[in-house]
Amino acid sequence: MNEQQHIIRYRTLIGIWLVLLALTALTVGITRVDLGGYKVLGALTIACVKAGLVIAVFMHMKYEGRLLRWLLFLALVTLAIFIGFTFFDVLYR
Repeated sequence: MNEQQHIIRYRTLIGIWLVLLALTALTVGITRVDLGGYKVLGALTIACVKAGLVIAVFMHMKYEGRLLRWLLFLALVTLAIFIGFTFFDVLYR
């Protein structure tokens, strides 16, 4: 089997790290705004974006085949549905 290594430049890694830090600051900032139950939705949306960046860049998923990417996407959507149903209760307490 022919395995190929994917080298990512330090500039890209540092850029992604800075974006992750900014998104973390945005998550903390969202807790200061009165959004009611949508505060959870906002925090989960930001967390999904951060997870997507980590999976794509640091776990090299963007270099994998289409089938593996679709299976990962399906698993993440299923997880998001379960988490969404769990936090749906927060909006209607």
